[in-house]
Amino acid sequence: MTAVDYTVIVVYLAGMLALGWWGMRRTTSTSDFLVAGRRLGPAMYSGTMAAIVLGGASTIGGVGLGYQYGLSGAWMVLTIGLGLLALSVFFSARIARLKVYTVSQMLDLRYGGSSGLISGIVMWAYTLMLAVTSTIAYATIFDVIFGLDRVVAIVLGGAIVICYSTLGGMWSITLTDMVQFVVKTVGVLLLLLPIAVVKAGGFAAMKSELPPSYFSPMGIGAQTVFTYVLIYSFGMLIGQDIWQRVFTARDDKVARVGGTAAGTYCLAYAVAGAVIGTAAKTLYPHLGAPDDAFATIVKDALPIGVKGLVLAAALSAVMSTSSGALIACATVANNDIWARLRGRPANASHDEVAGNRLFILVMGVTVVGISIALNNVVEALTVAYNVLVGGLLVPILGGLLWKRGTGAGALASVAVGGTTVIGLMLWKGVLASEPIYIGLLASLVAYVAVSLATKPTDAAVLDAWHRRLAGDPAPEPAPTPANA
Repeated sequence: MTAVDYTVIVVYLAGMLALGWWGMRRTTSTSDFLVAGRRLGPAMYSGTMAAIVLGGASTIGGVGLGYQYGLSGAWMVLTIGLGLLALSVFFSARIARLKVYTVSQMLDLRYGGSSGLISGIVMWAYTLMLAVTSTIAYATIFDVIFGLDRVVAIVLGGAIVICYSTLGGMWSITLTDMVQFVVKTVGVLLLLLPIAVVKAGGFAAMKSELPPSYFSPMGIGAQTVFTYVLIYSFGMLIGQDIWQRVFTARDDKVARVGGTAAGTYCLAYAVAGAVIGTAAKTLYPHLGAPDDAFATIVKDALPIGVKGLVLAAALSAVMSTSSGALIACATVANNDIWARLRGRPANASHDEVAGNRLFILVMGVTVVGISIALNNVVEALTVAYNVLVGGLLVPILGGLLWKRGTGAGALASVAVGGTTVIGLMLWKGVLASEPIYIGLLASLVAYVAVSLATKPTDAAVLDAWHRRLAGDPAPEPAPTPANA
């Protein structure tokens, strides 16, 4: 690292704080703070959507998987991109037309206010752990850049994200994510990818040095790919952090077209990470851990100035996911949990910028504290996605696709699926495949059985739901009973 590299990184970090201040000046209402006023056009929407889904796990972890498995290491990020494409093509237009702030508010609209609190708790746990995994990743990057102690690195990175997120909410996060998208594109796709391949001697040299399995599309294993689809592709369909970005779209066409562009970008990013990891394996065949591949190739293979930009790209990846998860966590905590416990309707229709800002600050400090206590990013991320998919996938997709689904069925699905996933993770281990397989099946059985055994959803509730899906101009969700 040289003075030029440090200057690039420090300027980047200062720019993030400046954009946070600028975003604060554009934030005058709850809608501005939580969903950027619902007025993003296709270019900004697609850039920020790509930024949030491609975080530290997709960048550092994606390169690490390429180092460990070769080109098939792209599958984790590929399934993220495929999930985003499915969301954008099949569901985003309807989601955008709902004009809600949270996934739980969508469930309230669909089922008549019967499942909001429990689904809010599950979603809060997911977004909290997602924010934690991104925050832990600061330790790796700041250690490479400044040689900082792990705790100091987490506090420094977390403080920057908390600062700009608290200042301007989604407007600040949108502005910073757009810069982060550009930095990631230049740093990873346009600089690190070609330089890594050239340093490794090209694909011919890589093939001669590495086993054939490194160039097999299924070298990582078919079961692993299937598990990635269940966890990440389906996780993209229902995560609050992703839906909250859909809510920022100016209209349903922007959500569909911009999201499709972002999903396509993710596919290219997946392949790039795997190729970089494969090149790193050729250059450094005996690294201590696969996740060291990104930092090692950046530190040893890149020229002055470029090294700083690529490390800034890694910071961009981590910060975009961290800030998106943080505002999602705070939004759910305030509007789906705290509002109901206080006994007021969870419709967020009144102006509560100060309250939402306070929740971001509190959740941010909580995330930093948990991140210091934990160390295993993969396990934390797996817990987050297992609980999310196992508990909420069936009632959310069921509500969108099956008219006969009921509120009681949704509650049973969340309770049975979530409990099964957690119990099996405790029994079989966090990284086992059984929790998500059996948990999803249990959730589906409970949803269908209880829905068929209970009265159909009230016709008035379904009528209001279908009007909203069709683009009813009502600006906010209907009030939810305080004891929902």
